[in-house]
Amino acid sequence: MPKLAISGKGGVGKTTLASLLAYIYAEEGKVLAIDADPAASLASALGIPPDVAAKIVPIAEMGDLIEERTGARPGSSGGMFSLNPRVDDIPERFSASHRGIKLLVLGGVKRGGAGCMCPEGSLLKKLVMHLFIGRSEAVILDMEAGLEHLGRGTAGAVDAFIVVVEPGQRSLQTAQAIRHLAGDIGIHRVFVVGNKIRNEQDERFILDRLPGDEVLGFLPFSERVIEADMNGVAVFDVAPEIVAEARRIRTKLTFS
Repeated sequence: MPKLAISGKGGVGKTTLASLLAYIYAEEGKVLAIDADPAASLASALGIPPDVAAKIVPIAEMGDLIEERTGARPGSSGGMFSLNPRVDDIPERFSASHRGIKLLVLGGVKRGGAGCMCPEGSLLKKLVMHLFIGRSEAVILDMEAGLEHLGRGTAGAVDAFIVVVEPGQRSLQTAQAIRHLAGDIGIHRVFVVGNKIRNEQDERFILDRLPGDEVLGFLPFSERVIEADMNGVAVFDVAPEIVAEARRIRTKLTFS
């Protein structure tokens, strides 16, 4: 089962794609979906009931757990803490299950940026490495435009790094920056998915400005995505035209 990381500028629809692929892979086996975006909206995109989603605590906010595993409280600096904390039990203990998908919310390190040398950063990076290297099910990581939770130790286990873009200069500039960041840590299987596509002109806009990228497909613009978000239901359940394209994208994600 594949290990996928999905990124992109805020608002382009990467969480929508992550939720669609999670449901599609759940038809084939077990899936662990990881919300590593500080905005934390994957639970809603999966249609997890609000009362269940409200009980999910991001790992980065579990001060007692972080201190137990690293030897230091979150937010501390300058002291000693473990760079190799135990994490193998965390997915089972702190994930929420919904329709064959386990969801784990990481949260973000609130200071220090991508290179934060702090207890919470140490735990999260080790956890992501375990999720990609030590798990047998499909893993889908929904992350922000930065690569905060990924490192060189994880790069070799990433089967595909997918950047979601929309027709627009800022989105494509962010995609190019993300691709460079991925290459810097050794991730070279980088693909693009276009989202909110209205017509062939939108497709051509993306294709002409991302030479060399392998575009996996284009998700059409749909009011049903907005309605699904407003109603707290999964796009997978209400937008068959988008699901059909997501299935075509999944068929292109084959790995030796």
